[in-house]
Amino acid sequence: MIENILTLLGIYFLSWFKFLAGPVLGSAAGYSTIENILITIAGMMTSVMIFTLLGSKIKALFEGNFQKKPKLIFSTKNRRIVHLWRKYGEIGIAFFTPLLFTPVGGTLIMVSFGVKKRHIYMHMLWSACLWAIIICLTIDKILAVPLVQSLLL
Repeated sequence: MIENILTLLGIYFLSWFKFLAGPVLGSAAGYSTIENILITIAGMMTSVMIFTLLGSKIKALFEGNFQKKPKLIFSTKNRRIVHLWRKYGEIGIAFFTPLLFTPVGGTLIMVSFGVKKRHIYMHMLWSACLWAIIICLTIDKILAVPLVQSLLL
């Protein structure tokens, strides 16, 4: 019983920082599709809530304590993020967060651009639901293929 709770909590905490960890590890642990979806969404949204509330403070702490050399303003990574922001806005950042960014990264990007908290929560919630359903169902379909099953045994 305690082992099951620790496994569940481990998957939940890993979903805070890496979205794909929820569906992959949930399937590996033997959880159902609904359980995987709920764990993944809960992990991402917990991370979004924490980093939305503390995002500007964490960013200031990171820049003050860990950054040794001056940060490049126009790095390749920053240009891509600004390009995504200009082209798709907050909806685009939320849509790409589970795939390209981590839940923490996507949230901090939205906080940096000054998006209202309720918009961050709303967009990240639909994004988490959409991608959790797609990824969990895809993993289940892949694991149902006989060739894949024979490789796992």
